[in-house]
Amino acid sequence: MNKTLLRSVGLVGAVALIPAFTTAFAAVDVGTYKELDQFMTVFERVRSDYVDKVDDRALIKGAIDGMLASLDPHSSYLDARDRANMRTQTQGAYGGLGLSVTQEDGAVKIMTAQEDTPASRAGLKSGDFITHLNGNLLYGGTLDEAVDQMRGKPGSKILLTIVRPGRDKPFDVTLTRELIQLKPVKWEVKGQVGIININTFVNSNTGDAVRSAISGIQKSIGHDPLGYVIDLRSNPGGLLDQAIDVSDIFLDHGEIVSQRGREKSDIEQRYATPGDLAHGLPIIVLVDAGSASAAEIVAGALQDDKRALVMGERSFGKGSVQTVIELSDNTALKLTTARYYTPSGRSVQEGGIKPDIIVPQLTDPDYKDRPRLREADLRRHLINEAKVDDKVLMDDGKPDPRFQLTAETLKKQGIEDFQLDYAVKTIARMGEAPLRTALAGAKRGAR
Repeated sequence: MNKTLLRSVGLVGAVALIPAFTTAFAAVDVGTYKELDQFMTVFERVRSDYVDKVDDRALIKGAIDGMLASLDPHSSYLDARDRANMRTQTQGAYGGLGLSVTQEDGAVKIMTAQEDTPASRAGLKSGDFITHLNGNLLYGGTLDEAVDQMRGKPGSKILLTIVRPGRDKPFDVTLTRELIQLKPVKWEVKGQVGIININTFVNSNTGDAVRSAISGIQKSIGHDPLGYVIDLRSNPGGLLDQAIDVSDIFLDHGEIVSQRGREKSDIEQRYATPGDLAHGLPIIVLVDAGSASAAEIVAGALQDDKRALVMGERSFGKGSVQTVIELSDNTALKLTTARYYTPSGRSVQEGGIKPDIIVPQLTDPDYKDRPRLREADLRRHLINEAKVDDKVLMDDGKPDPRFQLTAETLKKQGIEDFQLDYAVKTIARMGEAPLRTALAGAKRGAR
């Protein structure tokens, strides 16, 4: 079965395979052949004249990487090492910290800290820079080298030096590596409200895990809950089919998502099937700047189909589809092949999903000063065809002026996660009332 991959830049990913390309060059003009001749001339000159002997495979990989680097930040060449890393993280377990990272101007930057890992428990945030590992400067090395250093035997310690925008000085954090295993879905019940925390969509049974969570919540209470909170915060995405499956669980009709390729006729639409396992009960979807790709498909579908309120802060804004194409037994091409659109026809590329209710994470003491890393911040990101207003990209919206509590005050009240606490209390206030009553008074997200 062919699978399509939706994910953010970093260590968290999934494998999707289609047969290798078998088509030859088509309609290549004479000028292109001349450029290819020039490439071969440079290649041969480097091989023969460079001061040190060079490896042909390294040169070719460098050329391929450079070609794909001219496209968008989500297209890349995967060699044997990259494929092994991807399989390790999507199918197995590894000793590490639970970080998704990228590289910016030679510096290692955190995309997300996976929930319930050493990184998240230490309070590492999206947008933090890792400048040193065990006192050794990281700047200038490759991302693979940094990742290799952060991984290691579970139980071993590593010292990270962090630069956080908004703070005057760097600070050190000592972490103990653990066996990192992907747990796509967790659930719990608070105040008769079911909470379904979806951490990733890279697992091929994420939809089944959500169904099990609903069943577990119902059995735990002995009846249906007052409603559900679907927590998609810091979810970097994953498989398209799992995003569709999860959306379908809560919808019994309507479009879920469409994807459009290069040609105008290249459109694929996916629709919900009859049956809502949540029985029409109120739903709140929590998103933040780390909610990307497949997570945005779910949030956008439930928001546009007026099945849920979206709460939190503007999401990451990755509205492109990647397909992983096998080139050989050990290599593959991850290529951006389409854009996806929510049921109302909007692309989340750059702009992301705007919440119906903006709720700041007041229990994060760095909330106001910490910049958010989003798709629009990545170099060579795809431009939204609708030309997203710069004001949308710069403004995360104004939260309710009532949200003036400090992290210290909330901690004294026993509230560790303000956004989740607010969502649960909102569901409780809604009680058994139809969700459309709540939706009627909410400002809809940008269409």
